Amino acid sequence: MDASCLGNPGDVEYRGVDTQTGEEIFHQSPLPYGTNNLGEFLAIARGLAYLKERGLDWPIYSDSRTAMLWVKNRQVRTTLTRSAKNQEIFELIDRALDWLENNEYRNRILKWDTTNWGEIPADFGRK
Repeated sequence: MDASCLGNPGDVEYRGVDTQTGEEIFHQSPLPYGTNNLGEFLAIARGLAYLKERGLDWPIYSDSRTAMLWVKNRQVRTTLTRSAKNQEIFELIDRALDWLENNEYRNRILKWDTTNWGEIPADFGRK
């Protein structure tokens, strides 16, 4: 799972990619006025829901310790203020937090080791 943000805040998109096949399994089009951490959080939450719907216990990899912590604690700690500009991303965050509160999952969430493995397969290549 990975996200990209053009600006800070800026347009955020995120996606999940199967690490074995390289196949994109979901992709969220750009959402205005968000942050990379918010996108990373949403990618993990969406990945968990996607895998649970399919009964898969695959691990989820993320290169964002912040997003991993937010998922673990079921709490997003952003300094970005809600506004009309970012209503859509905050609605997705609210849904993700609700899902995390009301669902159990078996999937391990693991830190992607970029130093040894290279960029995470879901990376957007915009560095």
